[in-house]
Amino acid sequence: MMSTVRTASTRALAATATLLLLTAAAPAADMVPLMDSAPEAATEAFAAPSPWQVRVRGLGVITNDSGSVNGVAGSDLSYSDSVIPELDITYYLTDNFAAELILGTTYSNIYGEGSLAAVGKVGKTWLLPPTLTLQYHFTDFGAFKPYVGAGVNYTMFYSQKGDAASSLDVKNTFGTALQVGADYMINEHWGVNFDVKKLFLKADFDATIGGTNYSGKAKLDPWLIGAGITYRF
Repeated sequence: MMSTVRTASTRALAATATLLLLTAAAPAADMVPLMDSAPEAATEAFAAPSPWQVRVRGLGVITNDSGSVNGVAGSDLSYSDSVIPELDITYYLTDNFAAELILGTTYSNIYGEGSLAAVGKVGKTWLLPPTLTLQYHFTDFGAFKPYVGAGVNYTMFYSQKGDAASSLDVKNTFGTALQVGADYMINEHWGVNFDVKKLFLKADFDATIGGTNYSGKAKLDPWLIGAGITYRF
């Protein structure tokens, strides 16, 4: 009889202990997802910036005054400089490498020089030279972020008008580009930018002057010097 009572008591104590252990484990199990979510929240707080960036710049276009007319000894050409707005769209492939599309349009007056100086203003053309560069961004200087780049452009000439020439046709052409610049980031989104590009651009042209047809090459090769505002999404 005594043995039976002891056995019942032992079973009761075991059941009670099991119940207490299960009760204590339940809150601990509920806490696991909360503890797991903490690293996720921290990861989101320190998420990488968007790969997209835009810049708006004021840009000085300074041309190389050089060119020639076929069959005219001592011929030369010069072109007007200009100041224009420019929009750049950048996509970061990695922290260091980015692709940038450069958009802007301007016009240029074309003048005869050398043996063509008496001709004066040959005509005027607008040009749109979208340029795509691949950049390397240095990341070891804190808020100061310099970069270098190289790429290609395709220059389209439009709204062409002759002056001394009764007709003017500057041909669309491919060119290459070199670039160096830097951003100084004021915060994670906003910064200021300075940028210098050199385009190697030599376009063929046809012109009619005094009833005679001429052809030649306009060696524009402009420097593009700009400063503006950067926004990183």
